[in-house]
Amino acid sequence: MADPTTLLAATLPDAAARALYLAVLREGGRIRAEEVGAGDQEALGRLVELGLLVPQLQDASYSAVDPRVATERIGTEIRLQSARLLAKAEQLPELMGELTRAYDTSPKRRSETTGVRYVTGREEIRHEVEQLSQAFTGESMAAQPGGPRPVAELPDSLQRARRFHERGGTVRSLYEVSAKYDPPTVRFAAQVSQLGATTRVLAVPFRRFLVFARTVAIIPAAADYSTAAVVDDPATVAFVVDTFETLWQQAEGVNWAALDDGSLDSAVHEQVGRLLARGLTQRAIATRLGLSERTVAGHIARLRELHDAETLFQLGWQMRGARDA
Repeated sequence: MADPTTLLAATLPDAAARALYLAVLREGGRIRAEEVGAGDQEALGRLVELGLLVPQLQDASYSAVDPRVATERIGTEIRLQSARLLAKAEQLPELMGELTRAYDTSPKRRSETTGVRYVTGREEIRHEVEQLSQAFTGESMAAQPGGPRPVAELPDSLQRARRFHERGGTVRSLYEVSAKYDPPTVRFAAQVSQLGATTRVLAVPFRRFLVFARTVAIIPAAADYSTAAVVDDPATVAFVVDTFETLWQQAEGVNWAALDDGSLDSAVHEQVGRLLARGLTQRAIATRLGLSERTVAGHIARLRELHDAETLFQLGWQMRGARDA
């Protein structure tokens, strides 16, 4: 038998084989070949293969065998085969050694001289991120400006996050505040939070960068993010980590699961109301939340109706009073 899985499956006779074995036992544990119908030939062969029936050539019959005997025999075979597979597994690093050395010394990964190498093209950058997420498990930091995440990239990002967390990794991410008001982004953040990731939002401008295991950083090398620099210089990576930690302390925690449950609109209302109470103008609120002035105007109109306020000043005054109360 080829492997432990096949051997284990062999210990489990199918329904037809079980029925035939029980029928043989009811007949005293022995059956003649001529008594086995055409429809039971496959089941008969299965029982012989399992060792539950033994052919008697002298009188063309089959005798039932104690299942414990067959189970012990097959169990022994499984243990032997498993031992062989374990031995092969221990040899894998040596067998793959040549390929591993070639991968580590390839020009694309060599950065000993400067501590920096450049990757150009969004596809190449995504490939680099995938490679680094596999090579460096543990803690990952991601600063992701731009508000809502690109919808087309979310499925791949979710699978990458799932694989990373399955390898024992943890991720902390920073988004812009406007990401809270994009349903696909909220749903994605809620899904990765179930894996153990933590995502906060930041109201001040920041650039995109990634850090893996506090060892390697990917930072932008072009204004449009079409080129990235992969840095493993310890001093530079430490500086990037410190930058992330500073931004992280300034960021706001978000209950992404609650937002994904359908309270997005009320969350925007709450934010607009708080900012009105602080005296911000419609334009300032739009800038702060990453929304259009028209969208903010719509929320303000509904708030005015809710609070029976005739003017924006009156609304702000009432919102301030509600906040103080």
